[in-house]
Amino acid sequence: MGNGRMTLYITILFAVTAITFGAGVIYLNQGQGGNIQSQDPESHEDKNGSGEPASATVQYEADPPVFTNVSVHDPSIIKADGVYYIFGTHIEAARSEDLMSWMRFTNGYRTPGNALYGDLSANLAESFAWAGEDDADSKGGYAVWAPEIFWNEHYVHEDGTKGAYMLYYSVSSTYIRSAIGFAVSREIEGPYEYVDTIVYSGFTEHEAYDANSDVNKVWTNTNIPKLIESGQLSGVNEAWFTSNGAYNNRLYPNAIDANLFYDTDGRLWMSYGSWSGGIFLLEIDPVTGRAIYPGEDGETEDGRMIDRYFGTKIAGGYTKSGEGPYIVYDDETGYYYLYMTYGWLGADGGYNMRLFRSERPDGPYLDIQGQHAVLPGSVDNAPYGNKLMGNFIFERLPGDPGSGSGIGYASPGHNSVLIDQELGKRFLVFHTRFPNRGEMHEVRVHQLFMNKDGWPVAAPYRYAGETLEEIEEDWLVGSYKIINHGKDNLAVLKKPERIRFEADGTITGAASGTWQKTDRWYATITLNGVTYEGVYVWQWDPVTSNYVLAFTAVSDEGMTLWGSMVPERSDEEVAAAVEQELKLEQTVNVVADLTLPEVGSEGAVISWTSSNPEAVTDKGVVTRPPAGSEAAKATLTATIRKGDAVRTKSFEITVLPEIKVGLKAHYAFEGNLEDSTGQQAAGRPTGDRIDNTGGEITYAEGVIGQAAVFDGQSGVRLPNGLILGDEYTVSLWIQPKDLTLFTTTFFGARDSNNWVSIVPMGPAGDQTMVWSGSSRWYDAATGLTVDTDEWTHLAFSVEEGTVRVYVDGEEKFSGTDFPDIFTTSSASFSLGVNWWDPPYQGLIDELRIYDGVLSAEEIAELSAIQ
Repeated sequence: MGNGRMTLYITILFAVTAITFGAGVIYLNQGQGGNIQSQDPESHEDKNGSGEPASATVQYEADPPVFTNVSVHDPSIIKADGVYYIFGTHIEAARSEDLMSWMRFTNGYRTPGNALYGDLSANLAESFAWAGEDDADSKGGYAVWAPEIFWNEHYVHEDGTKGAYMLYYSVSSTYIRSAIGFAVSREIEGPYEYVDTIVYSGFTEHEAYDANSDVNKVWTNTNIPKLIESGQLSGVNEAWFTSNGAYNNRLYPNAIDANLFYDTDGRLWMSYGSWSGGIFLLEIDPVTGRAIYPGEDGETEDGRMIDRYFGTKIAGGYTKSGEGPYIVYDDETGYYYLYMTYGWLGADGGYNMRLFRSERPDGPYLDIQGQHAVLPGSVDNAPYGNKLMGNFIFERLPGDPGSGSGIGYASPGHNSVLIDQELGKRFLVFHTRFPNRGEMHEVRVHQLFMNKDGWPVAAPYRYAGETLEEIEEDWLVGSYKIINHGKDNLAVLKKPERIRFEADGTITGAASGTWQKTDRWYATITLNGVTYEGVYVWQWDPVTSNYVLAFTAVSDEGMTLWGSMVPERSDEEVAAAVEQELKLEQTVNVVADLTLPEVGSEGAVISWTSSNPEAVTDKGVVTRPPAGSEAAKATLTATIRKGDAVRTKSFEITVLPEIKVGLKAHYAFEGNLEDSTGQQAAGRPTGDRIDNTGGEITYAEGVIGQAAVFDGQSGVRLPNGLILGDEYTVSLWIQPKDLTLFTTTFFGARDSNNWVSIVPMGPAGDQTMVWSGSSRWYDAATGLTVDTDEWTHLAFSVEEGTVRVYVDGEEKFSGTDFPDIFTTSSASFSLGVNWWDPPYQGLIDELRIYDGVLSAEEIAELSAIQ
């Protein structure tokens, strides 16, 4: 590495006739992506002295990418004046100059003073009259989702001037009661002024109301009566309603997720829809931005529905998953490509991106097998559509090159696509969650490549500035980790297998077959009888922090195959690498079962023995000594085997005894942040996040003596390690001045992906709850929301996975399988702040933390203290 440039060395086996090199090192200039260097194979000795073909080294040099991530759900992308912009759900947006480093420029739902809409409530009032503001599922807030950002040079403003950036946004109150409206601006960053609401869904035949809603859902409260009166619709379609007058969402859409595009004749179209009756298409008047409704019902030549109001059905239906449609026309192939997402968006929902194409903007859209995007009935939709990307992890095992646990996505989807004419590149832009990181999500951009059959395939790794460059066939010989995305909608993470491209064009390893490179970079790969067509490309591997040769390809069944080249090492080298890196998360102060790795790099087998199975077994099962006893000791020894290579490594384990119930800390807030038991250090003020500085805590009259006052900009950082183990109790009094979603009062975390929080207003129907995030959400909801400006006593206890939550001394929740968060003695704790959410505003008093579990009677006594 020199001058900040990263270098990757790949060993290549050369046949005698491979490439003729000049003396020493040659440089193959490969456009803007980087430089590739090769060395004379004669300078390399036989591999391990085996007499195998001599090897050479290929070296790719390019600047390492710099990434700055943002959270913008359902991102819609546009390029304006050389800058990339994404707009998404919850009125979030960001900009970037390179698709790698993003900067947010919005302020969410703040109003007045909303960055995009000014006075949000007033500006979008006509849409909000139907859905999305303090109503049903959006009770207490807003639900403005999945906008489409679009530049329309033909739009005419009221003053007669032309050209506007248009945001086609969605408002929603239930899974079917939604609407699509649009607002316009002359400037990409706004402000945007409301124009009209053009499509409503979820309406009923007669007066009806959803829970927690005052909105009468009858169809006459939509824009349909005006459209009938103006002659744009022939009348009401009775098929919109079921036999009992409800909305027929089995056949008709949920009006969210708009996407606009021009066809080759200059006509403007909008695709939209989510689950329910499927994805529909409406023509849009480019001058006004309003819909051109069919007016009468009909049927396409291939038998698809044309509805007088909703338009032409182009995909999905029968309440099957499918949302976030995005259609883009590609001049190179002459096809319109329909991208959409199957599954549910949560980390455990199996969200995955699908692809169809058509020669016409209104379809029919077909997948690589010739199957229609519109489902033939109430069938499993998994077999339909090319699966572009789903849940996966390029798992990194002990001894593998690089650092961390690997790279992967959980529920990637709701994408947009940008064909950047200036760069000559195509980009897939989407949000994703991540393995073992809960519901935290970020935007990712992957480059798309066209295979020789005109089907887009997505790069395995995120975009780092790479460009398709000519690949020499000899460079491709070597080992790869591969991911096959299959065709399912499951949340299971697809994990890699290892194969090898042999010099004779065969494939060995976990799968057998053949490989081929045609033209400059096209890939034809056959594995276990299935053929995949795609491309080879140099990409940045974030695990090894190097550029690697990779491939992406799609089969004639619509399955995506990814590969990433990995170094080749001897068995002894692998075993030594596993030994060096093998570690256990906790070896001292152990209070929970240990996870003992059983597989290392390249299939190395790891077996374990214990010197004291009564303390910890060879499977990692921990038995703590009785309370009052001394800590137990044990030596765990790992034996690592790779072929004939054997290595051992030992770990000294200390298992803590069970604990007696006892007060661990008591913060009474009598004019200070000290622990009255003297066992713990004092807390200290923070800013608006757990690690920020600059905050201030004051004091006022409390439940007993004084209480800490939190101003909505400050918090308290408590000492680390206040809780250790899976048996503890937390008790405190709160008097919130304001309630904001997700805001914490008491917060504890092993790390940013494993935490517990007491939230006065949580995500489960705004209920007060104990909320935990780990590999999954855990909602311990109380069935109520605490009042503002009144004191409430909250407590919860955890005992080996059983959690109980109390409000004013009464048990309101009991559940099992609560995550074991505090497995280390270095966990972080705070009051009023965490790493992400709005700080708490109000009072907190009498925080008590106990080792062990208090009884219901003891908690009732604490709640009675005044």
